[in-house]
Amino acid sequence: KCFAEIAKLYPDVPTEMQYVDAASMFFVTRPSMFDTVVCSNLFGDILSDLGSALVGSLGTAASANLNPESKGPSMFEPVHGSAPDIAGKGLANPIAAILAGAFMLRFLGENKAADQVQAACGKVIEAGKTLTPDFGGKSKTADVGNAVAALV
Repeated sequence: KCFAEIAKLYPDVPTEMQYVDAASMFFVTRPSMFDTVVCSNLFGDILSDLGSALVGSLGTAASANLNPESKGPSMFEPVHGSAPDIAGKGLANPIAAILAGAFMLRFLGENKAADQVQAACGKVIEAGKTLTPDFGGKSKTADVGNAVAALV
């Protein structure tokens, strides 16, 4: 209901309503049909996990909970949880946390910096040399972070 009300304020932005089961199917069969997904927290959690698994790892999915009016804070974070089973072992993929930082930079109007961070993450992943175990690599969390930082 809220989405439909807000969508009326932006008639130039195309929208489409889907049930979460259909959206899940289309995430797998036709992922290119999605640009931005707006949903409840529960369905967003399910779809973000599915989407990130489809591209290789939950460790790559960043999120932004935006307050476009800036009357309160926005929040930028990886979609994954704290992973207590690997805490302190240097196995966590830092890409999602780094990309969440890029989202924050973009929200703050620092588009050039956001582009640089995003591009650096892409180059590290594409090179395939410095990857955490979730991507089939043997690198530690800090190694991946340092590789991204070196490219920024």
